[in-house]
Amino acid sequence: MQTTWWQSETVYQIYPRSFFDSNGDGIGDIAGITSRLDYLQRLGIGLLWLSPIFKSPMDDNGYDISDYQAIAPEFGSFDDFDELLSEARKRDIGILLDLVVNHTSDEHVWFQEARKSRDNPFRDYYVWRDPTDKGGLPNQLNSDFGGPAWTFESATGQYYFHQFSHRQPDLNWENADMRRDIYGMMNWWLDKGIAGFRMDVIDRIGKQVDEGVTTDGPHLHDYLQEMHRETLAGRDVLTVGEAWSATPGSALLYTGRARNELSMIFQFEHVTQQWDKVYGKWKPKPFDLVGLKSVLGKWQMALSDDGWNSLFWGNHDLPRAVSRYGDAAGFHRESATMLATALHFLKGTPFVYQGEEIGMTNAAFSSIDQYKDIETLNMHRLHVEAGRSSEEFIAGANQNGRDNARTPMQWSAAPNGGFTTGVPWIETNPNFLRINAETEMGDERSIWNHYRRLIELRKRHPIMVHGAFQSYLDQHPKLFVYTRRLGDERIVVMANFSADIVTATLPTELSTQGRTLITNYEPRERLEGNIEMKPYEAFALLEETLVAVADDNKAESALPAELTKALEPQA
Repeated sequence: MQTTWWQSETVYQIYPRSFFDSNGDGIGDIAGITSRLDYLQRLGIGLLWLSPIFKSPMDDNGYDISDYQAIAPEFGSFDDFDELLSEARKRDIGILLDLVVNHTSDEHVWFQEARKSRDNPFRDYYVWRDPTDKGGLPNQLNSDFGGPAWTFESATGQYYFHQFSHRQPDLNWENADMRRDIYGMMNWWLDKGIAGFRMDVIDRIGKQVDEGVTTDGPHLHDYLQEMHRETLAGRDVLTVGEAWSATPGSALLYTGRARNELSMIFQFEHVTQQWDKVYGKWKPKPFDLVGLKSVLGKWQMALSDDGWNSLFWGNHDLPRAVSRYGDAAGFHRESATMLATALHFLKGTPFVYQGEEIGMTNAAFSSIDQYKDIETLNMHRLHVEAGRSSEEFIAGANQNGRDNARTPMQWSAAPNGGFTTGVPWIETNPNFLRINAETEMGDERSIWNHYRRLIELRKRHPIMVHGAFQSYLDQHPKLFVYTRRLGDERIVVMANFSADIVTATLPTELSTQGRTLITNYEPRERLEGNIEMKPYEAFALLEETLVAVADDNKAESALPAELTKALEPQA
């Protein structure tokens, strides 16, 4: 079966500010990423997605870009980036850049020109509207970060539109000159040899603000097809679109093979279903496994024959997976490895967010002053103004706030987790003394080694890439059970999403014997009748009557000398 190269790879997302600081200024940087490539290579990673490294005033930690073709000084220089690209290539690791083209920074030269006058050539690169007859807002659209989505510019007497911070004005994709400049920039980066782009909130570029449409506008797919023609056609690269509004019904518009748009999208239905209808993520609902299975299964079936799924538990905008879906306190290793197994055997390309592979947890800040994220700070103010207590808001933020994923990577038990010799830009989670990469890599049964085995299994077993998905026990409140089948091969995957010992009766068609590919408890050889699952147990069993399997569970526990040195604090 023909495989597109990125279908069998595993992607690792790096939040550069928090990954590794090479110069002691408290901020992670590009040189720091380069110094950790051996770590990523040994984990088995094939692609690195870097959150924005472009020049930016950092109002939203780089998602407000002031120059698409310059590197943020705090992250390094172009020489640093070229070295990263070269060293990654030597290790067969590709680099994905974060393409943020729904909006720019208000410090971008385009916006600086646009705000000078109504007849400036760059004026129409952004979305401007007159006040109403009574001098009010053009309409009632709100920013995702709180408050109106319109900011008034007295110099020209108009409002500009922004779906996020007022310092992130939205680009006007109806302007052909603006689109041409974006495509030119994309080609410039692609010509440098990057492996592709992750595309930030790409479902919003087709907005039609006068109709109140902010996502899935009528020309969205026209723009994406034009983008493909002008930049991606003829290039063997990966494109991943962030699309919070996507549904199983619309997914193939983005990713269908004949559509010539994107390779895959990030959809978030499994995330948003866990949110409160009134307070959203700031008051999360109790975890609902039946609902989660329904969403995951729906997406597996929708893209079973065309398109492609992205598989992820977390990213820079989401809480830590083991804190949200597992048990970070009582069954840390078991629940983290369970989550990894349940995800990596699904059909799609897995994404690992930095620190997930060692089971990093939520930050659990006690004061709003500890938070750095603009969204969290803005929403705290608005919730408190509306009468909600600060303590109640912080409780929600400690579960779902974006800074949970942004605390420094925990490399060792050295001060600040070995992230920096200086003062980190955001507090390090104090549990770095027991949760860190150095400890994890030296333990054969660790979360890290479990991820390494999963990634290796994916490269060795085409069934994990192309096998058909079928779910079982869909209404069971604690067990996630599914199979993957390719030709005569079948894998049975079972995961207990609870701290309980769970006994369940297996459907007859799951009765089988085989060899355990991976488990976080003891291997199994037979499945039939009633099965007892230990707390957060997960395993994948390949039917041995159909195929001979090598010992995929064996792990090297020794930490190579060069990696031991790489994990030491930098002078």
